[in-house]
Amino acid sequence: MESSAGEVTEFPRPPQTFTDRAGEEIRITAYDGGPDPLAAMYLDYDDASRAQGLPPRGEAQIREWLDDLLEAGLSVAAWHDDRVVGHAVLFPYDDTAELAIFVHPEYQTIGIGSRLIRILLGYGQANDLDHVWLAVERTNLVAMNLYKSVGFETTVRDRAEHEMELTL
Repeated sequence: MESSAGEVTEFPRPPQTFTDRAGEEIRITAYDGGPDPLAAMYLDYDDASRAQGLPPRGEAQIREWLDDLLEAGLSVAAWHDDRVVGHAVLFPYDDTAELAIFVHPEYQTIGIGSRLIRILLGYGQANDLDHVWLAVERTNLVAMNLYKSVGFETTVRDRAEHEMELTL
């Protein structure tokens, strides 16, 4: 990512540990394990916590989706003790990668998402990715503000969602 002065911004790399706004120690690591810890987090999502149909409903569908993400994508996970409370992935697509980020509903709005996305982008830089995009529901202002704070710019706006991009 380039700053206004043309300098390249280096995002932090995993692993990282920090204290969230609730006072809990959170560890963010590169994730190369199996689907079980992630599936446990995603099974806690109710309909209000889903966006754009993700995560899928039902354990079998979640595991199938995770198998695809873990096979081809770069993942980081946020851990509180031995429990996954956040997951972010860069999924390769042609000459770019699609970003997806999820924070357990009980752990939202306490600073985990902003750390998770920055560390994921650093992991992408370390793996030679130079372009990232995402789609976000246009009504999800919290997520849009998070993405803008990291440097994403809106490139496509439509009635349902916006596409945003970032050059690393």
